Amino acid sequence: MSTLTPPKPDAATTAPTRVTLRGPVRVLLRVHRKALRAGAALLVTGIGIIVALRLWMASSTVLCADGDTTPCGDGIYVSSYAHTSTETFLTDGGAVLLLLAGLIGVFVAGPLIARELESGTFRLAWAQAVSPARWLAARLAVPAALTVTGLMVLVIVYRWGLWALRAGPNSPGLRWYAEGVFPGTGPAIIGYALLAVAVGALCAVVVRRTLLSMSLSALVLAAVGIGLGTRRYLLWPAVLRQGEGPELLRDSDWHLEGGMLTASGSKVYWQDCYHAGSVEGYDACMRDRGGVTPFAEVHPASHYWPLQLVETGILLALAALAVFAAFRVLRRLHG
Repeated sequence: MSTLTPPKPDAATTAPTRVTLRGPVRVLLRVHRKALRAGAALLVTGIGIIVALRLWMASSTVLCADGDTTPCGDGIYVSSYAHTSTETFLTDGGAVLLLLAGLIGVFVAGPLIARELESGTFRLAWAQAVSPARWLAARLAVPAALTVTGLMVLVIVYRWGLWALRAGPNSPGLRWYAEGVFPGTGPAIIGYALLAVAVGALCAVVVRRTLLSMSLSALVLAAVGIGLGTRRYLLWPAVLRQGEGPELLRDSDWHLEGGMLTASGSKVYWQDCYHAGSVEGYDACMRDRGGVTPFAEVHPASHYWPLQLVETGILLALAALAVFAAFRVLRRLHG
């Protein structure tokens, strides 16, 4: 195992240098220029696909705003091939952006940091008046800046592509809260990207083995993504609606739970009456359990930004903790 203690420079030849990241950043960009070109190619490809889909759909023949090719309001829905193809590609656009953020974290964990620690090439930089802290700071700042810039462009283009589609009963995967859409339409994806960079750096300085660091980084990021995705509805208080009719549930609502309230205000959930098998059976079952007034727990469309901002805040806090831990570990290892 290689030591992380930097060689001591000759006191007679040591000259004071201004603390700057310009030199390490320039070296980093030159060494990993192939990865930068690959990332730029992915960015251009993603933008090109969305623009092509949007233009293709705009040129298709439709009669209704949701892509229907039949007379509007006739109860028959037949979408154009361009419209359905665009839906297929864009339904999971947010998940693709999450995957890209995770890949960046894996790259930071492996080729960017752990490989140098494993091979010992970090000594060359540390021998040239580059402190370990500046060395690590450059390897955090460069991917973070490039990733945030690239993903911001992709988010804007992705939202532009979604504007041409209408999320309705025939396209539930396009709704604002959908797993494949929500992460890629707001600032949360930036939080995921910064967390990926921070986690990758932490795993690299702790493990100092390329493949093991990459694997550990991927596992941590997957756990965070799955955990937040499955518990996203808890990040902001849901709205409780009571009564009957269209005001109880709207097309734009994220429906969480439903059932009936008893006279005392207790909740009886519909899932307790799944065995009933019909609408009339459900209603009778709920009444037998004391249900009086229908209710629904929902996240309305107005909760989009609170959910985005809370999730982003959690991700940024985790990223800050990971960065702090990475610098502490590096400082302890190099003595």
